[in-house]
Amino acid sequence: MAATAADDPPRRSLRLGFAGTPAFAVAALDALTQSQHRVAAVFTKTDRAAGRGQKLHLSPVKARALALGLPVHQPVTFKECAAREELEALRLDALVVVAYGLILPEAALRAPRLGCFNIHASLLPRWRGAAPIQRAILAGDRMTGVSIMRMEEKLDTGPVLAARAIEIGSLDTGGTLHDRLAALGGDLIRSTMDDLAAGRAVEAAQPQDGVTYAEKISKAEAFIDWREDAEQVLRKVRAFNPAPVAETRWNGDQLRIWEAEAARTPGLEGSDPLAPGSVVSALPAGIEVACGRGGVLRIRRLQRAGRKPVSAAEFIRAHRLDGASFA
Repeated sequence: MAATAADDPPRRSLRLGFAGTPAFAVAALDALTQSQHRVAAVFTKTDRAAGRGQKLHLSPVKARALALGLPVHQPVTFKECAAREELEALRLDALVVVAYGLILPEAALRAPRLGCFNIHASLLPRWRGAAPIQRAILAGDRMTGVSIMRMEEKLDTGPVLAARAIEIGSLDTGGTLHDRLAALGGDLIRSTMDDLAAGRAVEAAQPQDGVTYAEKISKAEAFIDWREDAEQVLRKVRAFNPAPVAETRWNGDQLRIWEAEAARTPGLEGSDPLAPGSVVSALPAGIEVACGRGGVLRIRRLQRAGRKPVSAAEFIRAHRLDGASFA
């Protein structure tokens, strides 16, 4: 264990920079602006054109920063000298980074007096990488959390200053867990910056055992393989809600699955299992679909391409599923 900030004298208030882009980072920005510390500047990725009109859309962090009256910087890359000089000119005590989306080279990491600190949505070293929330659900983890680490050039390898764990509930989705961890990260970064300012923050190197990598989620992963057991299919439905959303095919059309649960269907035990993807029953309580190993998934909310998500009851009032099969 080694004390952070070397021999720098403690300060009650830190001059902070904040770097983040998506909604996950907003709670941390709010927490820091409500703390004893001063957020002197916000960095976020450049605005992107989206939609039919290709209008420029602000990142959630930029929108929030402007609402708070904070200066916003949007460098294309920190590999250019101008961007690094802009960061150095701010004379920051520390830079807090949350899902920023740009790589900070060594020169940028050294610019703040005390260094750069990242909020990561896992209990490091488990699930380093881009998609820790979805990977934790897909793997069936019972616990996850957030970690505050000092940033290094290598991905998510730096020493950890603080970590806090929460249980993954059986009904948690990628969306609900995202929101819980975002709030938790905001609370933890605030207290960590307090400790850093007071000179009582302590860093611990990440253990070499237990390292896993959370690869970025691909669109192809959203397709359901009904040969998998019901629990694994259910994890996919939960992990990919609200994006990219688990999906299957019915009569050649896309069918997105928003909510489901594993089901035990009376009468199936001991009988020959139905082919994976076969609709076992279509009732208002849910559409039951055969999975691998004799399991059954009960779909509670789903969506046809170009339509709004509806309950199973609404879907079966509009569509007959007798003898249907999903693929």
